[in-house]
Amino acid sequence: MSKTPQAADRGRHELWIGGRHVAPASGEYFEDLNPQDDSVLARIAAATMQDVDTAVQAAQAAFGSYGRTLAAEREAWLSRAAGIMESRRQALVDLLIDEVGSPVGKAQFEVQYAIGCLRAAAGAARRVTGQTLPSDMPGRFSMSVRQPLGVVAAISPFNVPLLKNAKLTSTPLATGNTLVLLTSEEAPLIAHALADIYREAGLPDGALNIVTGFGDRIGDALTTHPLVKAVMFTGSSRVGKHIAALCGAQMKRVILELGGKSPLIVLADADLEQAADAAAFSVFFFQGQACMAASRIYVERPVYEPFCTLLKARAEAHGLGDLRDPQTWIGPIISERQRRRVRHHIEDAVAKGARVLTGGSWSGNRCRPTILLGVEEGMTVCREETFGPVTSIYPVDSADEAMRRARDTPYGLSAAIHTRDINKALPMALGINSGMVHINAPTIHDEPHVPFGGTGDSGFGREGTDIDIDTLTEWKWITVQLPMTP
Repeated sequence: MSKTPQAADRGRHELWIGGRHVAPASGEYFEDLNPQDDSVLARIAAATMQDVDTAVQAAQAAFGSYGRTLAAEREAWLSRAAGIMESRRQALVDLLIDEVGSPVGKAQFEVQYAIGCLRAAAGAARRVTGQTLPSDMPGRFSMSVRQPLGVVAAISPFNVPLLKNAKLTSTPLATGNTLVLLTSEEAPLIAHALADIYREAGLPDGALNIVTGFGDRIGDALTTHPLVKAVMFTGSSRVGKHIAALCGAQMKRVILELGGKSPLIVLADADLEQAADAAAFSVFFFQGQACMAASRIYVERPVYEPFCTLLKARAEAHGLGDLRDPQTWIGPIISERQRRRVRHHIEDAVAKGARVLTGGSWSGNRCRPTILLGVEEGMTVCREETFGPVTSIYPVDSADEAMRRARDTPYGLSAAIHTRDINKALPMALGINSGMVHINAPTIHDEPHVPFGGTGDSGFGREGTDIDIDTLTEWKWITVQLPMTP
């Protein structure tokens, strides 16, 4: 596949530390690949543990002054950053297409979300407020204030890199913290594009630092650094548990947004066309590389066959053409390692008796939308997250069975329920062990200000501008003994 003009080699990129480009201590660089054809986009600095320490030290040095900036200043920097991002919308869309294989619709959504995230965080700067409190001591004035923590470590994924980079940096900055961002090795250019936006917006040097490289080599050096006060991580459950153990031993705050095996339930009284549209979006958005993807669909038997027919038709209608064509839904799987995972899940299921309703084949680095029937325990895809355009449909005899099976997982990120009966839907929504439940909508949805996150193996804590204020600041109680009046 030939490169588009936007996919031309973008050269070599250093680390971003203390407001300047810094070469890696090792002098080593790695190749950032275009997942459409695995051609080289750029050569990226491979940070070492020494570089991580340099970045954290720069963030700590900047915190001395940044932590005392006015809310109005932080609000202005973030607002300007949102405006600059809006002016660079098309360039960012192109970068998301080329670096991570985003279809244009997904790329446009992601840029718009990131703009909204910056604006929401700008508003949060003025909501870092305390309280005046009644005291039991005569003449004592009692108040509580919030103070920023210090250096925050943010570790972001490849699948929505601009969205997550904006989300994991904007509220920490709004609350007066400084940051070291370790971005996915598969999306470093997008992180550098965001850093350039912040720089142009006037963000002080050292408030945001970016290290690029491989998490298995430098991740622990960042999360365990004694100057890092909180860690925000988005990625796999396996790595998230490892980070939680490290942070727990050091009494650090940690926010983990991890994997999922999200259920979508279709009851017999559902609007099947709406349910099929929601399921198609939930499964095949960004070729299934989404933690909220509906990889388990439970359908009541009276509507099982017609629902399968409707979802099959939608899967087969999804285009695999030019990523800049709005009709294209399915792009490439990000890496050869992830492609092997997707292939294994499909092949293992088929070898053990599952039937492919549609899909299962590949076009270059793209997996066609795949629906599996007859999936049972013992098949890898039954329990594990695929992170590809693959789902399984299961017939159920009742809403109670659907709920029982939906809850039968260590994950708990997102869920969806389709029914015309709100009296059924609300009790079911309350009963599902999931951080988010959407009624008559897809499992995939997010907004900057909502409490976003999951339970169990899907994570710990929540993201969102309002809840981030509490996570990223420390309460302090202050009293003043006033002179007693006669």
